[in-house]
Amino acid sequence: MNFQETDGRIWLDDAEGRLVAEITFPEVRPGVADFDHTFVDASLRGQGAAGQLVQAAVDQLRRRGMRARLTCSYAKKWFGKHPEQGDLLVEN
Repeated sequence: MNFQETDGRIWLDDAEGRLVAEITFPEVRPGVADFDHTFVDASLRGQGAAGQLVQAAVDQLRRRGMRARLTCSYAKKWFGKHPEQGDLLVEN
């Protein structure tokens, strides 16, 4: 999937320009972003899009030298399945 990316947001639009996948992770204090929302349209469910979004967000935070807190339930589940990424996490 060819995601679009800005600081704190990664998303995918379909051919008609409609948002079909998104993760947001705004900076909530210096050096810490909050994974607060993950969305995947029904047309993409079951294709691993949500996991790819979280991985892309993790990669962006690592490039930016940032850490993460988790308020999004999907992000919490994803990090639970990827303990190797746990060094990125901070307590709320």
